[in-house]
Amino acid sequence: MAEIRLPKVEQGQTKIRNVPIAVTPEGFWCCPSPVGFQKTLKSQKPLNKPKPSSPPPQVTAHKKQIPVTEKKPMTTPIKPAGTYGDQRTFTPVNHGISAPVVPERVPRPKVEHVPRNVAIEYGEPGTSDMKVILLGKQGFCVKLSVHKKVLMEHSCFFTDKLSGQEPGFSCLEIDDCEDVESYVETVGLMYCKEMKQRLIKQSVSRVLRILKVAELLGFNSCIQSCLEYLEAVPWVGEEEEDKVVSSVLRLQGEGIGVTPVLKRISSNVTNPPNDTISHIMELVLKSNEERGRREMKSVVLKLLRENNSLPSYGGPADVCNETVYTLSRSCLDSLLSLFKQAVELEPSDKSMDSREPVVKQIALEADNLSWLLEILADRQSADEFALMWASQQELATLHSKLPIVSRHHVSCITARLFVGIGKGELLPAKDTRQLLLQTWLQPLINDYNWLQHGCRSFDRKVVEEGIGRTILTLPLEDQQSILLTWLGSFLKAGDNCPNLQRAFEVWWRRTFIRPYSDAQGNVPQSDSSKASKQQD
Repeated sequence: MAEIRLPKVEQGQTKIRNVPIAVTPEGFWCCPSPVGFQKTLKSQKPLNKPKPSSPPPQVTAHKKQIPVTEKKPMTTPIKPAGTYGDQRTFTPVNHGISAPVVPERVPRPKVEHVPRNVAIEYGEPGTSDMKVILLGKQGFCVKLSVHKKVLMEHSCFFTDKLSGQEPGFSCLEIDDCEDVESYVETVGLMYCKEMKQRLIKQSVSRVLRILKVAELLGFNSCIQSCLEYLEAVPWVGEEEEDKVVSSVLRLQGEGIGVTPVLKRISSNVTNPPNDTISHIMELVLKSNEERGRREMKSVVLKLLRENNSLPSYGGPADVCNETVYTLSRSCLDSLLSLFKQAVELEPSDKSMDSREPVVKQIALEADNLSWLLEILADRQSADEFALMWASQQELATLHSKLPIVSRHHVSCITARLFVGIGKGELLPAKDTRQLLLQTWLQPLINDYNWLQHGCRSFDRKVVEEGIGRTILTLPLEDQQSILLTWLGSFLKAGDNCPNLQRAFEVWWRRTFIRPYSDAQGNVPQSDSSKASKQQD
């Protein structure tokens, strides 16, 4: 480590620092931003361009000393970054007075080829007893005039480096600094009495950079202040949260207490309790505010889908399924009770005032069941729901006794089950599929016209494909029975009935063409048997 000696200023020169520096109440000399570093290089450009009309005057070798306000810009070339002690870069000071015409235009070097050097002083001017030289990328160099006592009191790194040195002016060089600006600001925090007040105006990303440097320097009080800041400040976005968590976990691996920060994202309970999930779902299901209920159903469904994508989400999945089925049974019981209540209303009472509350509750419970079915279908756990729904013969009987405007929401549940079976999302047993078609296909056909024109989320092609595929999963005799019944309804209702033409064609080929193919396939077998007998 070489000691850096500062040369004396020659007569006729004015010592001017190449970066404007401000003093804080604590005596901390603020570090300029990278933009300021670039401005330092740009300030070497002459203030006024020479006029092409007048020839440039001759410049004498020696000039008299002039005041700072009238000083001409120096054209002394910058020395290489390797000679730190003798290097000085002078910057012109502009106080609103026009500078004289520059005699000669020197070609301006490119910014990337100019050695960038900045000098910063901490504490009271002229009292430093040590220099720290930070060498960044691409020849960037920052010289810090600091106090050895301050650095050793706050930093384990500087204590280890300086403890064995003799008293006097010393110099320490740090190579390959990835973030010179954060180094400068972290060293400046050693001069601050209230670091929290200094950090409170900074962004999360900047504090994370300071935290990283403080960790390298062993600046424990700064690390603690950064952790207190991160514990209190909001984290905006998942990307920023991930950066904070990764930085904090790195410190935790080194034995630094970071529990208050991590409590924001972790809990002592390994898995969320079943009661919490059940409580959230119950709040959503019991809500009477349509917009809030609809939005929260969408949010909860999205979050549960994210949980499903996690490979380790196995145990809580069973707990959640039990909760969903418990709520589904409750909604089914409520829906059946509402249907009975609606049927028991006096037929002579035509006023909507008496029917409207019941109709709204029927629509609400049907929507709740559709939401729970969607959750189970995403988790490939809706087979039991299909059996529960197929077993609702009493509900299906009451369905035909209510006006279509009151009952059509129930048919949306039936349609969703058929679509799920057709897509392979549900794999119920053969008896369940057969019972589902026997119980709910005709009520769905009765409501089909209303669903097409009165339900925005109803997709006719998808539903028809699902019904047809569900029918074709049954034995051939059951296919024939159901499709012939459908054919009679379709010939009467036309577009007001599901169009199961594709399923009908498949059944037709299976019934009338496939046996002929099997018979043709048996001919070669019989011929070969005859040939073998003749050989015998």
